[in-house]
Amino acid sequence: MSAQRVEDEWQVKAACRGPQASVFFPPPTFERKDEKLARERRAKDICRTCPSKKPCLEYAISIKEPHGIWGGLNESERKARLAAV
Repeated sequence: MSAQRVEDEWQVKAACRGPQASVFFPPPTFERKDEKLARERRAKDICRTCPSKKPCLEYAISIKEPHGIWGGLNESERKARLAAV
């Protein structure tokens, strides 16, 4: 198995795959604060039970992903974690 395939294996097992994927990223139009909080809460609930949570978060932090919920954290939470290291 190639290094790339091993690296991507966590994505195949990720709980966010499929129709619910839209809750992990903001919509292309305006989103009110209460809508954002509710959407992020739904995404984080999915992350909570995901077998890929840790490698997902590590990936998002390593590439400094600026958008969405990755590994159970939003953009601000990832920035704070990165700054604390």
